[in-house]
Amino acid sequence: MRFIGSKKNIVGKIEEVLNKHTDGSENTFLDLFAGSNAVGNYFAKKYKIISNDIMYFSYVMARGSLAQKGDLQFHKLKQLDISDPFKYFNSISIDNCESDFVTLEYSPAGPDRRMYFTEDNAKKIDFCRNTIENWKKENLVNDSEYFYLLASLLNAVPYISNTTGTYGAFLKKWDKRAFKPLTLEAPPLYNYFNNEAYNEDSLNLISKLDKNDICYIDTPYNTRQYPSNYHVLEMIAKWNKPELKGVTGQPSLDDEKSDFAVKRKAFKSMEKLLSQIRAKHVIVSYSSDGIIQEEDFINLIKKYAKPNTFEEYKFNYRKYKSKIYNDKKVSEILFYFQPKQEPKINKREESIHLNANLNVNSPQGYIKSPLNYVGGKYKLLPQIIPLFPQEITTFVDLFSGGANIGINVNADKIVFNDINTKINEFFRYLQENDIDDILTQINRYISQYKLSKTNEEGFKKFRVAYNENPNPIMLYTLVSYSFNYQFRFNNDMKFNNPFGRNRSHFSKRMENNLIKFTKKLHQTNAEFVDYYFNKLNFDNLDNRSFVYADPPYLITTGSYNDGNRGFVNWTKKQEKQLYDLLDNLSENNIRFALSNVLEHKGIKNESLIRWSEKYNVHHLNYSYSNSSHNTTHLGSDEVLITNFKIS
Repeated sequence: MRFIGSKKNIVGKIEEVLNKHTDGSENTFLDLFAGSNAVGNYFAKKYKIISNDIMYFSYVMARGSLAQKGDLQFHKLKQLDISDPFKYFNSISIDNCESDFVTLEYSPAGPDRRMYFTEDNAKKIDFCRNTIENWKKENLVNDSEYFYLLASLLNAVPYISNTTGTYGAFLKKWDKRAFKPLTLEAPPLYNYFNNEAYNEDSLNLISKLDKNDICYIDTPYNTRQYPSNYHVLEMIAKWNKPELKGVTGQPSLDDEKSDFAVKRKAFKSMEKLLSQIRAKHVIVSYSSDGIIQEEDFINLIKKYAKPNTFEEYKFNYRKYKSKIYNDKKVSEILFYFQPKQEPKINKREESIHLNANLNVNSPQGYIKSPLNYVGGKYKLLPQIIPLFPQEITTFVDLFSGGANIGINVNADKIVFNDINTKINEFFRYLQENDIDDILTQINRYISQYKLSKTNEEGFKKFRVAYNENPNPIMLYTLVSYSFNYQFRFNNDMKFNNPFGRNRSHFSKRMENNLIKFTKKLHQTNAEFVDYYFNKLNFDNLDNRSFVYADPPYLITTGSYNDGNRGFVNWTKKQEKQLYDLLDNLSENNIRFALSNVLEHKGIKNESLIRWSEKYNVHHLNYSYSNSSHNTTHLGSDEVLITNFKIS
């Protein structure tokens, strides 16, 4: 959609700024002045989007696409022999379209002979809008279908409008665009994380919302009022048919003017807004020719920003393009800051926060590996990470597996080492490729082989295809539909995990984990290597380096322990080699931590108990269970052994 101030062309800049400050724990993105929803649509694959705009047509577009949550099967329309409503609207003859408000008020067929639309397109708009409304009244479409169709119509209208892109006035001569036939298309869906849409005054909404991770603010820059520039779309969305005045057919909009676009009110309104924001990160879009002077704006933001968090980014960006050429050069400005005001915590969250020391198995806020890797430490992160040193130059994850530990460590460099080359090939692929391209590949495989929780035949064909011509994304997609989501290979390194009937599939949660993990990986100085653990070169480590070891556990079960599934067998020999390696690190003043169990199901690891006596043993609150089995194994003593004392 052509929209004044649309940020479609600078969303990449916004993302660059955010990437400098986000740590991957962010989940929600509040787009407070959403407009065309270009920003929300862009970030929808990474965050839950909360879209808001005072303009109703913007809300309709968000409800229909970005925050679309319902069934879009249009079952009841089949009673009318309509299987595809978009084909139905596009194939309808103009002869069957009666004139209504759009034709009589916005086309030459009306008494005022306005030229927003040709008569044919105006009649088509009237027909579509009346039909959608009638279907809703007759319960032939549900709310989700209603907003989906309405969003489609609103998306189509600008492409046949005889305007410069806004509706403050129409062109006196017909633009060739206006002669194109109105064509409705199914809007793309962006609701990956249960997005929400609001149609409220920003100041009212911000006071209601409890918590936001990221808040994006894009208020009007100047005195141009959006309601007067988009009154036609607003009327089509509301279908309220107001009284129009003047040559351009403007409705009365005195009650809908934004204080952010009024010189004497803009500064106070902005201050009120900034004073109420509760978020981790705030980005404000503005312009060098905005009605709030740049210096005044900077001082205002600093008043409500935490010390040393304010940043300003400026870049050249030509003003809104239209048929009326404007060559004035202006600077687009992005202000970033972290507000002093902490996010509100509701009573339930406050209770959780106050008892956080008791809730040791809640890994909320940590990045989760996209892999369900046997022995993964995600649930233990809240207990393990706080025991690590505060300052780390090089962090070595000696048995990195699914990378749950390393991806959550703050270090100058992280070395992920694992003998399973298939896993590291996958992580290297994530490191080198864009997440959108990765998701496109995954969805293509799912579609090509019709993968689902019940299609075992499609899964088997896909498994054969992978083993004949393997690649990392095929493997990840295959694992997503495998039993317990596990990586399992035979001795020829052929994937042989069975089908995960009625359970395994590439879910929204998995997609969310993949997106967040990849995003964090792109921000991390990381290296993936494939050495047998005692063949890794430690010569470049110093006394501020840190080695973490999470080997196969000698006294527990795991598919990596038996030596028959593409993994090296773990025996007392390997256990002794690891002890010797860690002893050597300690002698060279290199810090380490070892995850293991001293006892499991009544069996004690006597060699580990004896060896650990010379180090510091931290007992963790965790009942070890192997996800490959349906039973829970209680009575395990999970520990973290370190060669340094926790400060």
